[in-house]
Amino acid sequence: MKIFSLSILLTTSSGPSTLLSTASDLSSFSFYQRGSVAEFMTFFSRTVVERTQATQRQSVQEGNYTAHVWNRGGPENIAGIIITDHEYPVRPAFSLIAKLLDDFITKVPQSTYTTSAAPSIPFPEIETYLQKYQDPRQADAIMRVQQELDETKIVLHKTIESVLQRGEKLDNLVDRSQALSAQSKMFYKTAKKQNSCCVIM
Repeated sequence: MKIFSLSILLTTSSGPSTLLSTASDLSSFSFYQRGSVAEFMTFFSRTVVERTQATQRQSVQEGNYTAHVWNRGGPENIAGIIITDHEYPVRPAFSLIAKLLDDFITKVPQSTYTTSAAPSIPFPEIETYLQKYQDPRQADAIMRVQQELDETKIVLHKTIESVLQRGEKLDNLVDRSQALSAQSKMFYKTAKKQNSCCVIM
C-alpha cells in the first residue's frame, strides 16, 4: 500500500484550481522520471478536483492509481486529494483528507490563500501526514472520530475519462496544458504507448 501524493487546492465555481500545498513520495520511480511524474501528479490532481462538485467525495481509478478527492466547499473553498495505489483502502484515505483539511483550516488563515492569485502556503504538516499514513492502520484513530463518513456517498469512477466533461479527451487536455513541460508531455505519450508506470496511465 502506497501514498504517492497528498495535496490541498483552492477551488472556484468556474476556472482553474490553485495548488496551495502538496507533498509527494516518488521514491518508487527512477530518478529521471520523478520530475515528469511530479508534474503529472499535479496535473491529475487539478483535473480531478476541478471536476468534483462542492461537498462531493469521489474516487477515480486510472491505470495503477486511485485518486481520492473531497471538495469540501463551504466558505474556505478548498479540496483535498490523495493519490494512492489500488490497495490503499478508501475509508482511511478519506479520513486522512478530512483530518488534513481540518488541520489546514485551523492553522492557516483564510486571508493568506484567497488574496493572492497563486499562493504557496507554508504547511509542513502535509509532509508529516504523507509519511505517517503510508500505513493506513495509522488512520484507525481518525476513523473512530469520523463515523459520519458514509462510504455510500463516495462516487467511484473506473477511469479519468468518466469524470471529464462530454467531448473532453485526456490526450487533448495534456496537449493544451500550460502546466506540463514538453518533456513531461513526451513522457506521457511514451508511457501510454508502452503502457508503463505513469501517474495517469
